Amino acid sequence: MSVGKSTTGRLLQVLLSNYPHKRNVGLVTTDNFLFPNELLKKKKLMDKKGFPESYDIHKLIKFVSDLKSGVKKIKIPVYSHVFYDILPFYKTMKTPDIVIIEGLNVLQSGMDYLHDPHHVFISDFVDFSIYIDASESLLKKWYIDRLLKFKKQDFTNPAAYFYNFSLLSDEKFIIIANEFWKNINVKNLKKNILPTKKRANLILTKSFNHIIKLIRLRI
Repeated sequence: MSVGKSTTGRLLQVLLSNYPHKRNVGLVTTDNFLFPNELLKKKKLMDKKGFPESYDIHKLIKFVSDLKSGVKKIKIPVYSHVFYDILPFYKTMKTPDIVIIEGLNVLQSGMDYLHDPHHVFISDFVDFSIYIDASESLLKKWYIDRLLKFKKQDFTNPAAYFYNFSLLSDEKFIIIANEFWKNINVKNLKKNILPTKKRANLILTKSFNHIIKLIRLRI
């Protein structure tokens, strides 16, 4: 949702890796556990990428379960925002001291997976959770700003999934981005993401320029 999850995750990784002493801190995004586009197309879910039903939740649960069980080497799928798909190889995580899991669905529970009922959730394995919050208007602005940045950088790769968007004028592209926000992102926000906010241990509320204006800690 462009609220700064990835940036916050990377910053925490750097801080925790060096304080109070050197530690192996892994960072994993739940995007790595999205179903491949081929399967999403078969399920007619390409327009719901990022919604609970677009994730291989069983593979994600096995990953966090293996972490908690102390498995020394864990294979993790790799997702590319350039190619907008899961890549045909894995990366390996080896005996981390701390793992940061970044994504939209970390705090979701059974009510979010009625399409695929199960009894174990990512939140069952998480020791401390952070929800980064902002007003809907700011989220929309940051989302469009981020897409414009991708348009001028990542999307210019002829092999990129959204390469054709890089050929459009900014004005035409902003119209399309607004439609994406209206028809996909804000629906996911209201239905699947906002309801999980109160489950977090820490809520960081941002204002303009990503400045944190409010910190709420659940004791």
